[in-house]
Amino acid sequence: MPRTQEHTDRYRDALTALAAATQRPANVVNTGAGYAIRVDFEFNRYLLASNAADGLDDSAEDASEWRVSLFQGGTDGTSDELLATAGHGWLVDAFDLAFADVRAQGKWQSADVSFDEFTPADDQSAR
Repeated sequence: MPRTQEHTDRYRDALTALAAATQRPANVVNTGAGYAIRVDFEFNRYLLASNAADGLDDSAEDASEWRVSLFQGGTDGTSDELLATAGHGWLVDAFDLAFADVRAQGKWQSADVSFDEFTPADDQSAR
């Protein structure tokens, strides 16, 4: 039986936090290996967040580390490329660490920025 709605109800605060941080919708999705929170970006990029090795844990109160991974979606049958991943006890901190990593590697395109939330203060090109 699909458990998307169950996880959506259980992780409502996490969905709200990621939606606020990214200014984009956050949804629970079935990854095939389990469930994760997904946020889609421009250029076929997306974020997956989970708090267990195989997806979302059945207990939202569990003190497991959150893992946030950023991907570039594959085209023409190629597999998706992992751009960055980070873990932390708090979801938003894991999110911040993953984006700091992808920015440091120069793998995030400024066109993905809509409200300067991911633009370094000295980057005037995105404005």
